[in-house]
Amino acid sequence: MRLSDYTDYTLRVLMYCAQHRERLVTIAEIATFHNVSKSVLMKIVNALGQQGVLETVRGRGGGIRLGADAASVRIGDVVRAAETDFRLVECFDRDHNTCRIDRACALKRCLHQALNAYFAVLDAVTLADLEMPRTVAVTLPAPTSARATDGASLMSSRRNKKGP
Repeated sequence: MRLSDYTDYTLRVLMYCAQHRERLVTIAEIATFHNVSKSVLMKIVNALGQQGVLETVRGRGGGIRLGADAASVRIGDVVRAAETDFRLVECFDRDHNTCRIDRACALKRCLHQALNAYFAVLDAVTLADLEMPRTVAVTLPAPTSARATDGASLMSSRRNKKGP
């Protein structure tokens, strides 16, 4: 099983906010740090704000911060809310299951157990458990790609280049 980029970025946003809970952070700051599109992060921040996990402050000097205590944010809950599909195989979807061995299939039971074990581990971890020591977080290198600027400066730089 693989988490979507959306879920990966959701976790990164929360970890960044937990690491900097003493102040408001901006989407642009997170985008630059993680080298992720601002437009993607805006969708994520909006969803997390609606869930009450993040608090958003509008206007000049605004930003985002955790809206809940990091120790109360279970990673399993975050993953469940961010992912759209945990259908590991066709037979996990009752409406579209055409598997002829479904009722006797030992693989299906095994995969259900594996998925339950996966979430048992994630449910035992909170956002507070994922915080990095401050010294590590401060010394991480800054990204260098223009992708974090939502593609605008990348497109601008491409237009300004001469030649093929």
